[in-house]
Amino acid sequence: MRRPSPIEGLRLHPGYLDHDRQRQLLVALRGVFVEAPLFTPRMPKSGRPFTVRMSNCGPLGWVSDEKGYRYQPLHPETARPWPPMPPMLLDIWRELAGYPDPPEACLANFYVAGAKMGLHQDRDEVDFDAPVVSISLGDACLFRVGGHNRAAPTQAFRLSSGDTVVLGGQARLAFHGIDRIYPGTSRLLPEGGRINLTLRRVTRGAAAKSGQRSAAEAPHVKQQQI
Repeated sequence: MRRPSPIEGLRLHPGYLDHDRQRQLLVALRGVFVEAPLFTPRMPKSGRPFTVRMSNCGPLGWVSDEKGYRYQPLHPETARPWPPMPPMLLDIWRELAGYPDPPEACLANFYVAGAKMGLHQDRDEVDFDAPVVSISLGDACLFRVGGHNRAAPTQAFRLSSGDTVVLGGQARLAFHGIDRIYPGTSRLLPEGGRINLTLRRVTRGAAAKSGQRSAAEAPHVKQQQI
């Protein structure tokens, strides 16, 4: 069923990952978190801590502190390179992104009850032609998305464990955020909470520069254009 949306290009794939694939991905993520422990980012200038903890995998990782938002190749606390991206994440990108080059960063945000993420744009990347692919694991959340300015009308909908969202096209720079977490709605994480993974291409890749294209959607993927 098509839902009205304030901006085109936002695609929801409900139940994209079944329970077994969610567990497989969680096992891979636990390995990532051993190599790159969750840390608490801070707001630029003020140094105020986020309500979420985060980590990354891939060649680059997104961080935030008093110096600003940025991508960097090293963990801000261990000073070690981010671990490689699990193959399952690369498979998800190939199936959903419709972009010829691989992702360079996977940001993992861990939400506990009471954590939220204010409306923001993902614009620290060079190439906005590449979408942002988001994967939900664990407790459900209320996701809010709007337009290209903070005052634009917004739409909110619930995301459950295994759902994916693609922010592409006009939605690539849409303001979006997490209003709330619904504790106890999933048993995937023994300790509760929600993990959100966002796959991002930071630089413009060689294939994109040469004009190569990949299939935008795999035929078997269930999706809603919202």
